[in-house]
Amino acid sequence: MLVLTRKRDESIIIGDHIRVTVVEVRGDQVKLGIDAPRSIPVHREEVYREILEENRKAALSADVDVTRLGGLIAQDSGKTQATARGDAHEPQRKAPGSRDAKE
Repeated sequence: MLVLTRKRDESIIIGDHIRVTVVEVRGDQVKLGIDAPRSIPVHREEVYREILEENRKAALSADVDVTRLGGLIAQDSGKTQATARGDAHEPQRKAPGSRDAKE
């Protein structure tokens, strides 16, 4: 772990796009300002650990019946193919004397 000493209004740079600035020091608390791109998530450690735990619980509780899922995919695939062929709606009616005309 790199340990640095900074005073109020001094910063450290992480990579090319993250700046951490000491905003305030009051007793044993230090207020930090973090300037980072929105694409980089920034969390307090305790919040980050809660997020990880919730994600872990969600992954473990996901009860997926794979055989049922396969059946649903097959049903949906059949509907998609029928729609592409024109079977999904009422049969097309032909006008008298015409092989391809629709009413």
